[in-house]
Amino acid sequence: MENEWAKTTIGEQVTLQRGFDITKKEQRLGSTPVVSSGGTKSFHDTATVKGPGVVLGRKGVVGSVYYIDEDFWPHDTTLWVKDFKGNYPRFVFYFFRWQAPLLSSLDVGSANPTLNRNHVHPAPTVWPKEDEQKAIAHVLGALDDRIELNRRMNETLENIAQALFKSWFIDFDPVIDNALADGKEIPQAFSEKAQARAALSDKRQPLPEEISTLFPDEFTYSDELGWIPKGWEKSPLGDEIDFATGPAFKSKDFSEQGVRLARGMNVKEGQFQWGENTRYWPKISKDLKKYELKSGDVLIGMDGSKVGKNWVRVSSSDLPCLLVQRVARLRPINTVGSTLLEVLIGGEMFKRYVENVKTGTSIPHISGGQIKTYPIVNPRDYGMLFRKFETLFDAGGKKREENLTQTKLLTKLRDILLPKLLSGELRIPDAEKMAEKLAL
Repeated sequence: MENEWAKTTIGEQVTLQRGFDITKKEQRLGSTPVVSSGGTKSFHDTATVKGPGVVLGRKGVVGSVYYIDEDFWPHDTTLWVKDFKGNYPRFVFYFFRWQAPLLSSLDVGSANPTLNRNHVHPAPTVWPKEDEQKAIAHVLGALDDRIELNRRMNETLENIAQALFKSWFIDFDPVIDNALADGKEIPQAFSEKAQARAALSDKRQPLPEEISTLFPDEFTYSDELGWIPKGWEKSPLGDEIDFATGPAFKSKDFSEQGVRLARGMNVKEGQFQWGENTRYWPKISKDLKKYELKSGDVLIGMDGSKVGKNWVRVSSSDLPCLLVQRVARLRPINTVGSTLLEVLIGGEMFKRYVENVKTGTSIPHISGGQIKTYPIVNPRDYGMLFRKFETLFDAGGKKREENLTQTKLLTKLRDILLPKLLSGELRIPDAEKMAEKLAL
């Protein structure tokens, strides 16, 4: 098939142009993405380029590639495709994704990685006709679209769970509603919220009675916690979980395959990042059995600039897997289930808590003791509400796990197809059969 494609150079097919400088201070409130070498980090009220477009990392992050549907502002740290020369834009995006190793190898920076367009343009390549470009982009794009759909669906499920958790266990909205309904006195700290909820009472969907009756209709004051629902109390997170950290694994003993190691660099903001950072251990020996992870475990990276933000819930598709040093494993044992635990650790309050207690400057870190002493407000009847919350979001949690598992399969398939399609090694009908068979 490669012989059917034209031998050419990158510069004969597209023209790259350096982006436009703009500082954060110069940016005005707007919806136009400002695309830097690290992706879209901010927005502006003015675009300099009509979409769709393709942007390459030029400075700082060399080898990054972004496809932008809308009008955008390519930052000075990027190169953007000024002229597609009649080629299909989304194919060009996948072409540069395929060429990411080449782009990285063309780095001419010393202290700061830098890509020069004059070094990219002469690079030889093979190039298909437009109909083949569209077919390739369609196959790869369908996989990426499904991956993005799964991401958005999971984000929505997470946001719903976080919103309900905040309403029940932070803002105490049902307690306020019960107090209003029963004519009980409401503390001054909640008076403004109570007035707002009373004004909207006819428009709000009330909680089912089986749930609302689990909440009290009064507040009590605590010197340590302020106003909390009557009968509730503070307890450390450590009382509700089985806590562990892993051992140190020597890199010289890593294997080519076997059992994954859940290292800090794999635990990233709500999901595992495996890929090239995956490291394996030959097997789970008897002495390592206690470090074997289970589906539903929640992990927290204990070191690094994003300590407190790097966490993940283990799914069945991540197993078998072993816990590693400086990664905390939280396993539910009492009333706080996996879903509630995930919401707790992924919420803003836990992040703020970590910001307050973390130590270290060059490498911030949090201790196991600090994680276990994280205070939670425990409902009366020792967790009836916790269990109800878990039940409500059990289906959502399972759906999220299904989406994550499917996304891993789709990503693997896309990464297999990408080089084969872009090099001309694999024909479209064969690629479509692979996608249909392996991706659903």
